Amino acid sequence: MSEQSIQHSWSFPYHEEPQHGFWGEKTSTLNFCEEDYVISYYCAEVCNTITNALFVWLGYKGIRGCLVHAHPPIFIVTFAGYLVVGLGSTFFHASLKYPMQLVDELAMIYTTCFMCFATFTYGRSARLASCLGAGLVGLAWFITARYYATKDPKFHQDAYAVLTATVVFSNIWIMERRLRPALRARETGRGRARSPKLPTTDEVIGRMWVMVVTGLSIFLGGYLIWNLDNVYCNTIRKWRRQLGLPWAVVLEGHAWWHLMTGIGAYFYIVWRIWIHRCLDGDEEKYRLDWPRMAKMPEVVAVDSAGAALADKKN
Repeated sequence: MSEQSIQHSWSFPYHEEPQHGFWGEKTSTLNFCEEDYVISYYCAEVCNTITNALFVWLGYKGIRGCLVHAHPPIFIVTFAGYLVVGLGSTFFHASLKYPMQLVDELAMIYTTCFMCFATFTYGRSARLASCLGAGLVGLAWFITARYYATKDPKFHQDAYAVLTATVVFSNIWIMERRLRPALRARETGRGRARSPKLPTTDEVIGRMWVMVVTGLSIFLGGYLIWNLDNVYCNTIRKWRRQLGLPWAVVLEGHAWWHLMTGIGAYFYIVWRIWIHRCLDGDEEKYRLDWPRMAKMPEVVAVDSAGAALADKKN
């Protein structure tokens, strides 16, 4: 059997791009390296659409975890925003319609604003929290209005990058300059009475750093892959057509961006929940459930014996 016949027996070619798909004329200001309507007449970008299922699943998982373990309501709202990002992106990539593009991209901004609120209002007065909330609403309105007026994707990307960097670096500062000393002081105060099941300060902060580095590495790795997808799009499209389906889907860079940024963003929301719980002095009541890299981390309530309460309910 020739190499060509082997290839055809394990793959099939793309369809030629039709003039219009099920959703009609494209109205979005952005398009991606995945070719439109070449896999399905009913979905413009199949890979970019399907990979948003990760956002929906992790958003649901995050909301459920917040409800089960009684985490502050701001994190329920944050995970709801995260889930809306996934739903908006699903409909955007399926239809390439501008309204769905706005749902996708603006939800990213609003969700990050929720994280800003959770970060900077902790331990503050209700008055200061109200002022910061109003300021963030104003900022979100400004970004929305300017982006809608200019339709400049670089402005949106820069705004999202600045907000995300602000949240990440602020929480790193809080982790090292506020949380580490607080944990150390409580650890010293407990002395010999410390439960052997309670991790030390260095163990808690060390695991947090592993989360930070893992989440950022995955997030930035996705960004790098997406940029390579943009720069070498013509070449990558040729490679995809040579490979044929279904193998060519591994070369869909924007789809990898969805998967990797979805994981990275989930990590930093969970990281903030853990910081929040430890700042509350509840490190004896909650623990990070992250037994292996392949499992998504979660901050869970524990009983007096140190067992996860959720495990007993399931």
